Amino acid sequence: MQAAQRRQSILACLQSASLPISAGALATRFSVSRQVIVGDIALLRAAGEEIFATPRGYVIQRSPAGLIRQVACRHGGADMEPELNSFVDNGCTVLDVIVEHPVYGQLTGPLQLSSRYDVQQFLARCTAPLSRLTEGIHLHTLSCPDEAAYRRALEALDAMGFLLKDEENH
Repeated sequence: MQAAQRRQSILACLQSASLPISAGALATRFSVSRQVIVGDIALLRAAGEEIFATPRGYVIQRSPAGLIRQVACRHGGADMEPELNSFVDNGCTVLDVIVEHPVYGQLTGPLQLSSRYDVQQFLARCTAPLSRLTEGIHLHTLSCPDEAAYRRALEALDAMGFLLKDEENH
């Protein structure tokens, strides 16, 4: 298979996938190394394809269903699990995490977490949360099925003391 043909096949796989696909799985499927796949993904992105790397593999972001909301949080790294579980337990998908870095500006990490299993898989691979760069302050973009789910998630965060409130920044 020619490289250009392989890249088109990779793109087709990602477009039809309902879950993230790892570079290793793509490498096995196309009988190439993981590094070849990483290079192919880089070339596809450079050509304008919206391919995101999540902790579980590559995805093509589809328009999320439901309400899109952002929530500001503050907590230590040890509190990531209860924070993320509070979102998914209330029916929301955690699309990403965003921090403001003093040198690089806004840094965004795509997450795509929609269940406790997803949260566990992410935490097993996470060695250093982005929020370490910002004394625990970060944003999450959520996709919520409705306003009630979003409110429940906010209430859970507030009860745990993780919700960043306006009065904390004065």
